[in-house]
Amino acid sequence: MYVYKEEEEKKEEKEEEKEKEEEKEKEEEEKEEEKEKEKEEEEKKKKKKEEEEEEEKKKKKEEEEEEEEKEEEKKKARLLHDLFLIRGNEEEEKEEEEKEEEKENEEEEEEKEKEEEKEEQEEEKEEAKEEQEEERVSQ
Repeated sequence: MYVYKEEEEKKEEKEEEKEKEEEKEKEEEEKEEEKEKEKEEEEKKKKKKEEEEEEEKKKKKEEEEEEEEKEEEKKKARLLHDLFLIRGNEEEEKEEEEKEEEKENEEEEEEKEKEEEKEEQEEEKEEAKEEQEEERVSQ
């Protein structure tokens, strides 16, 4: 009976050991699974972060391109404005030159008229002198 009991105890011990071993293996498997899940979560987080960073870079690049386009538009607008000012100034200068030329022409015309009047007066004086001379000679 003692041997039987001893064998029973050994058997139970082996059973318990086997159960403990199985429990231990199960716990290790669960730990491994947990580690695997954590690793997957970390990879997901890392991937998500990379995607967000990529999206942020893309957004920043688009904003920079928009800013560059706005600057280009501003430059074009300034150049056009300057061009209109230059053309406006050229037209003003042209008008000024035309007015100046017109004024000079009028002055020349007045000068000519005065000259002609002077010549006419001199001719009339000359004629009057000649008439007086003729009258004196005829007397």
